[in-house]
Amino acid sequence: MPNLPDTVAQEAYSHEVSSAGFWPGSPGIEYPAFYAYAYPEPEGYSKAVIKPAEALYRDMLKEYVLPYDAVRAADDPDGMLLDFLTSTYEAAANAADWDRAGLECPMGIPGKPRSV
Repeated sequence: MPNLPDTVAQEAYSHEVSSAGFWPGSPGIEYPAFYAYAYPEPEGYSKAVIKPAEALYRDMLKEYVLPYDAVRAADDPDGMLLDFLTSTYEAAANAADWDRAGLECPMGIPGKPRSV
């Protein structure tokens, strides 16, 4: 993985991963944005239909980007961000043919810990 030391990659990227987060902006993404990527990127991931419409795939970065300003200005910012995070995860899981039934659990309730 570019710009990532082997000491980190050997554990963090020892298996397939779907990752997401927030970036304040820098060369490549010159504005604050949420991002999501799959590693190794499965075939077809970059062509997936991602929600919301404001999200785009950046070839140079090999990741989807959702501008912070789009989320901030949305009628339902939480829903918009959740759509982005869910659809990018689903794109990775489906393209890589992950065992979703073995990996996933139902959505939780905010503020209420899940029973184990």
